[in-house]
Amino acid sequence: TDTHHMRSHRTDDFRLPPGVRPVTHLLQDAGYFTANIKTVNGESVGTGKLDLNFVNEGPIYDDNSSEWSVLKQHQPFFAVVNCEENEYDIYDRQSAAKERVKWVGEDIHVQHATPESVTPPPYYPDHPVVRKEWARYLNSVSGMDLRLGKVLAQLRADGLEDDTIILFLGDNGRLEPRGIHWCYDSGLRVPMILKWAKNFPAPPQVQPGAVDERVISLLDVTATTLHFAGLPRPMLMQSRNFLGANPDPERRFAFAARDRIDETEHRIRSVHDERYHYIRTFTEGPTFASLNRYKEKCFLIYPVMRELHRAGKLTGPPLELMERRGPCEELYDTEADPHEVRNLIGSNEP
Repeated sequence: TDTHHMRSHRTDDFRLPPGVRPVTHLLQDAGYFTANIKTVNGESVGTGKLDLNFVNEGPIYDDNSSEWSVLKQHQPFFAVVNCEENEYDIYDRQSAAKERVKWVGEDIHVQHATPESVTPPPYYPDHPVVRKEWARYLNSVSGMDLRLGKVLAQLRADGLEDDTIILFLGDNGRLEPRGIHWCYDSGLRVPMILKWAKNFPAPPQVQPGAVDERVISLLDVTATTLHFAGLPRPMLMQSRNFLGANPDPERRFAFAARDRIDETEHRIRSVHDERYHYIRTFTEGPTFASLNRYKEKCFLIYPVMRELHRAGKLTGPPLELMERRGPCEELYDTEADPHEVRNLIGSNEP
């Protein structure tokens, strides 16, 4: 679709190729009311974010659809709630120059985690800033639970819970170094939780409390959502339906890619099966420590690692990460090495 470079079509009137349409348009054609929810009973629950890399050919969501109360009068509906947690001073980008700006909702986040109680991933150095940021991240996750809980409580109060399929999934990577925009599992793998509607027969793959171990790509949410609505997958769509009596063939591999993010160009490709993760970087230069204004100013751990590296105070996985350069290959056994710090490329182990 020529949309892989981040935000590359903001001023050139770029249109999607013929036959490629947003999923909300397909659902609208089938009679669904589509909503991007921002408030429940006047209380903020979602950002309403819409960040497209093409020109809208008609509204992506229906008009006047940001307040939850409209859903009870518009059925069937397809509603999205983009939780607000983990949003902070991305736009003024001055984290390193002043006191850390609070994340949305930080004042109500229960402090389950403290800098003293957390164990940050081994690819970060053990440093007070790292511990503080990691605790803040973990507490934002529980804060998001509280926010989403308000949405689910209203769904139940409206008498809609038993008729609504709920699909929860995360964004691709947390707002920390080696998270969003990197092709490690910490930047690619996301949670997905499905709660089926009690008043409709559940597909055979849905078992309460079960874990689905299949290889599923986030791309597959689109075809599966269309299947929920009884709609066929459009021709040429690479998304696969993973539920129902006749699901599409299971994936052997999930693929991912990165090219230009912000002003930084990195050509990286990734492929994953149930256990192993292979990453290939084609671009020359640092794979992690390359300069990027957004990350330098928003991710406090990043300049700390750079400073410690200059001072010769990094060892082990943090040092290897700062010094890794492309072109290169990486292979990880995510079962034995879930943090992906032991590169098996070049290993003599069978």
